Amino acid sequence: MALTPKKKDYGKMALAAHKKLRGKLEVTAKAKLKDRDDWSTFYTPGVAAVSSHLAKHPKEARDYTIKRNSVAVVSDGSAVLGLGNIGPFGAMPVMEGKCVIFKEMAGIDAFPIVLDTQNMEEVIKTVKHIAPVFGGINLEDIAAPNCFEIEERLKRELSIPVMHDDQHGTAIVVLAGLINASSVVKKQLTKMRIVIVGAGAAGRAVALLLLKYGTKDVVLVDSTGVIERSRAGLVAYKRKLADLTNPRGVKGSLREAAAGADALIGVSGPGTIAPGHVESMNEKAIVFALANPLPEIMPEDAKRAGAAVVATGRSDFPNQVNNSLAFPGIFRGALDRGVREITDDMKLRAAKKLASLVKKPTATNIIPSVMQKGLVAAVASAIRK
Repeated sequence: MALTPKKKDYGKMALAAHKKLRGKLEVTAKAKLKDRDDWSTFYTPGVAAVSSHLAKHPKEARDYTIKRNSVAVVSDGSAVLGLGNIGPFGAMPVMEGKCVIFKEMAGIDAFPIVLDTQNMEEVIKTVKHIAPVFGGINLEDIAAPNCFEIEERLKRELSIPVMHDDQHGTAIVVLAGLINASSVVKKQLTKMRIVIVGAGAAGRAVALLLLKYGTKDVVLVDSTGVIERSRAGLVAYKRKLADLTNPRGVKGSLREAAAGADALIGVSGPGTIAPGHVESMNEKAIVFALANPLPEIMPEDAKRAGAAVVATGRSDFPNQVNNSLAFPGIFRGALDRGVREITDDMKLRAAKKLASLVKKPTATNIIPSVMQKGLVAAVASAIRK
């Protein structure tokens, strides 16, 4: 009789590993101080010539400093993973992890910058003050709606690319997965009925990118119900979403939205999608349950309810839809090409590039692995002026 393999306790393993390493990052020097000439060249007096040159020619900082290959990973700790508002110290291990991914996957020197403020103006001001060091800003785990204004302001006021990964990294990878999932079920993505469960940062970005792709029937559902024009009490960004989405005027709860839908995209929290929701969907249904660490519905439950293709955000199930597939390549391309802004067209190209890496999509293989050869280069090629 076959024995069931013992499931690893990754939480316990992570605590032990982090304590042993005392964090996941360190700074290493490219320049070596082996003799007096080295000291005089890389520090005083030689460095004064470089400083004087850059004081007169600041646009050449990319050629003489770390700026060309550096990204700040910035968070205020207000929306960390699925853990919520746990503050800067809670955010720190996640930001370190993002920096490790930047380095290991794309060769980018990334630094975790966690801020002891959740005041929007203070966050914007602080990032602007530290920006001279960096070639790009990766905003991370900042709650809606502040994250929208912070990103838009920084994009306008800085001359380097700024991207809130929870929004756009998620949207790029979701679109890539849907491109291949739709081919598996033999449906045209632009004509599918898609319901997004969760209308925060990720849900909003997924909806907007799907609309940009050409998909017209997109409905968002938040904790109160379907987002639609007649609903009272909508905050400003949800009112705008109501104007752009839900062309059939669906009202009510997820139950009404899911009926006859072709795809459910969960970017909310555990347990928000029930088997009954999946059972009411169109035939050959697609379910992306992306909440971490516990998805909106477990994959086996979604399949039993009739889903033909299921994806999660977890690595221990097939079809892991994870931002790590996108952001290293996005910033690699932006840094290499001196891109000042990451546009919607770049995001669309990146999603298509990601999807193309899966040569023969199947129900259990709609998205490439983070370990796939050529992944970063493929995504980076989509980021160009």
